[in-house]
Amino acid sequence: MTDADFKALYDETFMMLYRVARRITNSDEAAEDVVHDSYIKAVERWAIFPTKDDAKYWLIRVVKNNALNWIKRKGREQKVYQRYYKEMDAVSDSPETEALKNEASDGMRSYLWRLPEKFRMVLVLKEYGLLNYKEIGKVLGIAEGNVKVRVFRAREALAAMMREDGNDVSRP
Repeated sequence: MTDADFKALYDETFMMLYRVARRITNSDEAAEDVVHDSYIKAVERWAIFPTKDDAKYWLIRVVKNNALNWIKRKGREQKVYQRYYKEMDAVSDSPETEALKNEASDGMRSYLWRLPEKFRMVLVLKEYGLLNYKEIGKVLGIAEGNVKVRVFRAREALAAMMREDGNDVSRP
């Protein structure tokens, strides 16, 4: 692999991989670590990828798996980090703006975490990874049709949870 090949792959995938890792880990620092560790693995295994797309999909899987492993290892510490960052964010923003942003973000995060993992992962990859159904299928090793069904069911489950909590949910 040349430096130019790696730079092209990095430039094309970094933000998407970071968003996926950030959504799974709920930590900026952990997301950066997970993504960079994944790039190191890609460099070590570069010869096994016939195309850049194969490397891209492999990287997405590795980022997802590394982020899930991070959660398992850091479960208790993550709660401490969340409290700390919430306190720091609350100090730096205006109270009205911060309250509205936090309420919406925390609420959606809470709903996402209540979903079964198979539904949560397709939504994270679709909405935060900005992947299409075909790409999500490749990453998760499932058929594109199955991805569509999972996304639909995940959105329905989110809407049901929100309605149960008394939140207004409009149907598209």
